[in-house]
Amino acid sequence: MDGRFGTSGGTVEGPVPEDLAVVVDSRGAVRVWSSGARQLLGYEAAEVVGRPAAELLAADLPESARRNIAEGRRWATEVALRHREGDRVVVRLTGTPLTDGDDAGPWLITPAAPERVYQPAEPTAEALWDLTLAQLPVAVAVYDTEARLVTANEIMTRVMGRTVAEMRGLTLWEIEPTPPFDEYDRLQRQVLRTGEPVFHENYGQAPGEVHGHAWSMFLSPLKDEAGTVRGMSAAVFDTTEQYWARRRLAVLNEASLRIGSTLDVVRTADELAEVAVTGFADFVTVDLLESVALGDEPEPVPPDRPVTVRRTAQRSVLKGCPESVVPSGATTFYPVATPPMRALIAGRGTRPAPGDPGMRKWIESSPARAETVARYMIHSVMMVPLRARGVTLGLVHFMRHRRPEPFTEDDLLLAEEIVARAAVSVDNARRYTHERRTALALQRSLLPERPPDLAAMRVAYRYLPAGSGADVGGDWFDVIPLSGARVALVVGDVVGHGIHASATMGRLRTAVRTLADVDLAPDELLTQLDDLVVRLDREEGPETRDDPAAQAPTPSEVGATCLYAVYDPVSRRCTMARAGHPPPAVVTPAGEVRFLDLPTGPPLGLGGLPFESVEVELEEDSLLALYTDGLVEAADRDIEVGLNLLRAALADAAGPLEETCDRVLGTVLPARPADDIVLMLARTSALDTGQVRTWRLPDDPAAVSRARKAASEQVMAWGIGDASFATELIVSELVTNAVRYGAEPIVLRLIRDNTLICEVSDGSSTAPHLRRARVFDEGGRGLLLVAQMAERWGSRQTATGKTIWAELTLPEQSAPGGAPDLAGGRPGPAASA
Repeated sequence: MDGRFGTSGGTVEGPVPEDLAVVVDSRGAVRVWSSGARQLLGYEAAEVVGRPAAELLAADLPESARRNIAEGRRWATEVALRHREGDRVVVRLTGTPLTDGDDAGPWLITPAAPERVYQPAEPTAEALWDLTLAQLPVAVAVYDTEARLVTANEIMTRVMGRTVAEMRGLTLWEIEPTPPFDEYDRLQRQVLRTGEPVFHENYGQAPGEVHGHAWSMFLSPLKDEAGTVRGMSAAVFDTTEQYWARRRLAVLNEASLRIGSTLDVVRTADELAEVAVTGFADFVTVDLLESVALGDEPEPVPPDRPVTVRRTAQRSVLKGCPESVVPSGATTFYPVATPPMRALIAGRGTRPAPGDPGMRKWIESSPARAETVARYMIHSVMMVPLRARGVTLGLVHFMRHRRPEPFTEDDLLLAEEIVARAAVSVDNARRYTHERRTALALQRSLLPERPPDLAAMRVAYRYLPAGSGADVGGDWFDVIPLSGARVALVVGDVVGHGIHASATMGRLRTAVRTLADVDLAPDELLTQLDDLVVRLDREEGPETRDDPAAQAPTPSEVGATCLYAVYDPVSRRCTMARAGHPPPAVVTPAGEVRFLDLPTGPPLGLGGLPFESVEVELEEDSLLALYTDGLVEAADRDIEVGLNLLRAALADAAGPLEETCDRVLGTVLPARPADDIVLMLARTSALDTGQVRTWRLPDDPAAVSRARKAASEQVMAWGIGDASFATELIVSELVTNAVRYGAEPIVLRLIRDNTLICEVSDGSSTAPHLRRARVFDEGGRGLLLVAQMAERWGSRQTATGKTIWAELTLPEQSAPGGAPDLAGGRPGPAASA
């Protein structure tokens, strides 16, 4: 249709002007346009005469009218026309050919006049009975034994779009040779053959109607006194209201079952659109406020400026939603004082009336929208805001262009009902998305951003949060550099999901780092961590002060599993302990995969149960695989299956660690992971003997100068002479403290790594203390000088005593060189003190 003929509007049905008369020539062009036609459709004669009459149609003519036109016969039917302002106007018209027997001649279009029934002056009983049948508000027809029409009342002729004279002597299939009239004809013959009545229901468009109707048909045999079938009658009832009432109940039931199946905003919006299109609309769009689409709290709708929304979902009866002018995921805006804005502000659904100025402003605010509305003849619109818990989340548009019936108040009530149900699901999904995003951000902020640069090993890892169907869990991992070039690897899993689990994970990760700085053995560290979890459980457990029954022990509500491993690149030994965590896997340089047989240990939070460390020696270039249970466990498979898949994926681990991580996940990962997944791979290295130098020192003050001299020579041999002064000072102070306050054996060790590490071990377990000496004190300044010269320093307990260490940051220098011996001392192996 030409754009001049309007863009949109509702459907208007009303009286037809009696002086309506239009003449259409053989080519289908308008030649005569009466004042009644101008009154009905709003066009002046100059605007219409000479143009195709088809441009005035808002829908195709019924099939019966098209067939009569082709055969040059008179027709009468409902016609949907387009008003000049864009509204649909449904009227009942009659078309009369102006030349007999010439199907190509001009046609006169006039209002359809009801058939007049002759009434005798003094009606007899038979005449009154005939009048009753003729004027019943129900379509009635009578057929003979050959199923040929004998007579019909006025309602039936209106439904069929033909007069009695045109139908008399014809069967239904001859009158209207299109489905479902073939089925009606079969049922009629069944009644005539069996003599039994038949009831039939159907929804469709009658030949003389524009709108579809639901019909309930009673086909009854007509029998004489002897019981012989002499014909049959058909009584057809319009049950459209009951039909749509059942359809609305079905749509509500479908909405209850289908909307809100996931905690995903986009999926929920799409489910809403899909239910509406399947049930009662031709095109549906779901727009969410920009703040809601971003997962934030909804912002109030300002009445004085346009509102930006995001097209979250859209569905159509046409493939690909060609009616849409806004792609899914894109943003658009609602102009001020338009129906969408009014609906958002009022918080109530609206069904814009035909000719609404605001609706016209809304359509014309986008040229693409105006073109689409005209092209697809969108004639009826409803707008219903998405509101949940008193807050507006967005707006849903319902449109019709294929269904000829306009939306009714009952349709608006139905739309408001399903939108209200969907709004709660959308809000739940939005809240969940917001919480999950917060938990994920918290969790990621507490995890390492990138693998650290370590001499002891190369590390790669993957962290995969659970999918949108589950909350973020409490899985965590960490790589902690320790003194003596050692490295601690940690993998853990907190019980539960969401922000609470992420917060608990953060507290445990911080505690592990703190305990690692103290250099506790793995079993001791897990014992301390277990105590912490027990305290957290007591702090966050139920209030028992006023409930004596609650004083009894209850299962731990805050729990976790953990694996803690410490690798020493000097000795190539790895010490591990686990608390209810899956065992680590080790891959040798030859490709052999084995799961280490570590004592399981209880999960953290049970309290009072021991943990046990195991020490293993790893070849250089061994691969250590640590992971959480989400990788190998799944609801549809046994854990042994997951472990075997992991073993197979690690068998070819000679390539880059990043590629190995991806291959492991691709092989072992469950189809739909229900839990967070952590995978950490560490390829071990060993420090060359030339990078480590160890001296056993006598318990003699004279050993201090010899140790200082040997350390200086070793530093020069390594090509880092710039660190000679600081090294001499640190070695002098640490050896002096060991001789003065410690016990044998006293060992000095230098490690040339990215930093220079100075370690002095002795047989005393007394920990050193940093203090500030007073002006006249003769001692107490040694550790203070060490702290000022070193990048970092500390002490750790050993099996035979303690070790005090300090690290010096080094510039890029030449490779390490030879190693001098201490006079009076014995060179030791490149091993830990």
